[in-house]
Amino acid sequence: MNFPDIQRLYTATNATWPALSVREHEGWNIQNGGGGGKRASAATLAQEGVANIAVAERAMLDLGQNRLFMIRQSDTELDMALEARGYKIIDPVTLYICENKALVPKFIPTAQSYAVWEPLQVMCEIWAAGGINAQRIALMHRVQGPKTGLLARSADTPAGTAFLALDGDIAMIHAVEVLQGFRRTGVARKLMAQAAKWAQDNGATYMSLATTSHNLGANELYQSMGMQPIGNYHYRIKESA
Repeated sequence: MNFPDIQRLYTATNATWPALSVREHEGWNIQNGGGGGKRASAATLAQEGVANIAVAERAMLDLGQNRLFMIRQSDTELDMALEARGYKIIDPVTLYICENKALVPKFIPTAQSYAVWEPLQVMCEIWAAGGINAQRIALMHRVQGPKTGLLARSADTPAGTAFLALDGDIAMIHAVEVLQGFRRTGVARKLMAQAAKWAQDNGATYMSLATTSHNLGANELYQSMGMQPIGNYHYRIKESA
């Protein structure tokens, strides 16, 4: 089937993992991430062709943020210009998508996974163990559309959590975190099954997510579930002195 294109997924990603604020400034989209991580704080081009990089640098430094740019597939010229200025690549990301109905299970085991909003304390604790801090949880609360948290158990023990939000007919899952001792035990699959059921109940046609290219386990998992890589992005960073 014809999936939404990569530009549509970039838009859905921004809607379901939003910055604290965004302003268009001399050819750039400048994001105030509010502590929500790279995706919510990186600058992106708001025009065709490369805008003045120094303008974006000053704007990010004024916000107390690192000089960080998101490089989308159409940003080849910007990528080269930043490399020439000493910016390093960080966190290459692959975007995945599939029809949501392909992920919906025939049966979800009782008391092994839940869709719940607002996040429970145990969910926040699991996120914290993986480095997902209070600022990123605050970001989840900023999402305007339908959203939910996900919790999965291993037998009687809470073991994994994630965040799911809709942008139109696209459901996007973020902040997937499984406790170290429960990885590769099926917890992530329980999260994905619950995500697909919730997304179906809320009218989604597609399920999408992003994962770093070096996370081999996650990439193998999503591909084994029939999700297809549809595009990518990466960041260029020059850390502040």
